[in-house]
Order: sequence, then structure tokens, then C-alpha cells
Amino acid sequence: RTVGYRLGKGETLEDILGDMTAVAEGVKTTEAVYGLARRHGVEMPITEQVYAILYEGRAPSDALRALMARDPKPEEWS
Repeated sequence: RTVGYRLGKGETLEDILGDMTAVAEGVKTTEAVYGLARRHGVEMPITEQVYAILYEGRAPSDALRALMARDPKPEEWS
């Protein structure tokens, strides 16, 4: 929660993690899930945008717009 809140206020991930004494759950997980999805050709739009915010400096507002502008697709379950 803290990481997301501070990112939303415009701070960089590097600054946020440098100040924290607790584990920022989800930061490293996002990186791992993003890598696995790409390796296996799985489209994960939310993960892709969270990754872009965390590791590519994308503004959260831009990520939200990208998600909302996507064409709807049916979800497939196996």
C-alpha cells in the first residue's frame, strides 16, 4: 500500500524503497510475473502496466488511461 500511495504522489521507486524499513510486497513479484508472462506469451495488461510504473517510470495516470483504452476481450479459462 505504501509503495502505491507514494508512487501516486510522484515519488520514484528507488526513493521509496530507500526510505522503507519494511518489505515492499509485490514489487519483486511484479518483476517475476511480468518476466514469466512475456516468456510464455501470456497477455497480462494490468501486470504490464504495474511493471511499467515500477520499472519504466510510467506515470500511474498514463497506465490507467492505457488500461481503460484497451479493446474489451473475452476472458478464457482452461
